[in-house]
Amino acid sequence: MRQPEERYISLLTDFGFKRIFGTAPNKDLLINFLNSLFDGEQVIRDVHFLNSEHVGDVYADRKAIFDVYCENEHGEKFIVEMQNAFQQFFKDRSLFYSTFPIREQAPKGADWDFRLNHVYVVALLNFNMHDEAFDPGEINHDVGLLDKKTCRVFNDKLTFKYVEVAKFSKTVDELETLYDKWLFVLKHLAGLSHRPKALAEKIFARLFSEAEFARLTKEELHEYEDSLKAYRDIKNSIDTAHEEGRAEGFEAGRAEGLEAGRAEGLEAGRAEGLEAGRAEGLEAGRAEGLEAGRAEGLEAGRAEGARETRLETARNMLAMGLDASIISKALDMSREDIKAIGPHTRDAEQE
Repeated sequence: MRQPEERYISLLTDFGFKRIFGTAPNKDLLINFLNSLFDGEQVIRDVHFLNSEHVGDVYADRKAIFDVYCENEHGEKFIVEMQNAFQQFFKDRSLFYSTFPIREQAPKGADWDFRLNHVYVVALLNFNMHDEAFDPGEINHDVGLLDKKTCRVFNDKLTFKYVEVAKFSKTVDELETLYDKWLFVLKHLAGLSHRPKALAEKIFARLFSEAEFARLTKEELHEYEDSLKAYRDIKNSIDTAHEEGRAEGFEAGRAEGLEAGRAEGLEAGRAEGLEAGRAEGLEAGRAEGLEAGRAEGLEAGRAEGARETRLETARNMLAMGLDASIISKALDMSREDIKAIGPHTRDAEQE
């Protein structure tokens, strides 16, 4: 259900889109919008609707808002489609739809040289297409038949225009071109309470007047309510899917991050442990080496001191005239060491 304070219909609904752009009384609105989109590449002065559809169960079945089908004064064909939900093979569907206005140009039962009038497929997308062929910084994408190597136009009779309306983010104070203004009302008309000063052109006065709920009959209002419900169901489904996708992505990211963190932590722990072990081992080795050195030095010092003491004692005993053999036995010294002390060493065995 629409809110009581709402004043204008939404152009994102099937009913709203077709009422404004798909009916003969409002063809001036469609012409103005298309001319703003083509920006001089194509100048449309008149259109004739070829396939006027009424709102019904078609919207719910197809889950898309599209099919304004018309031709201009030169016989060039235009399919204008509003697409609210992403579809896996949407580009294929666009290509498939383009075949109908191409085949219709073949006259029945008459000679034909296969000369074609231009066919345009205009797709207004209320989502981000994320196509690798598109410049992600652009909203309007112009697709044609080109030579892949030279990038020159091979045939100019088929053009696809994909407009990512969902990407349009300008505020009412930032609107500059007529094209900007049309994209703004496409997205925000239902949320406005009056026509902003920035939309001063007469064409927008026509648009706002035609889009007022006050102009709808009871039957049209009922059709709009059904169309609005279908649109909101689609958007809610998309939002739910996005939210579930975010949750699943967050959980998967958390698990991957935890596993990666564990691996990195283990590796870092090993490196830090190795470094700490080296430092501690070096410190312990130094302490043990110092202790061992002290012990060995003390032992060596003691041995050297004992030797010096024996030598000094031997000198004194020699000075007292004692025999070298007696000194050797008493001090546990070799006779050669005793003889080395002095030249006057007496040896009783030699005498």
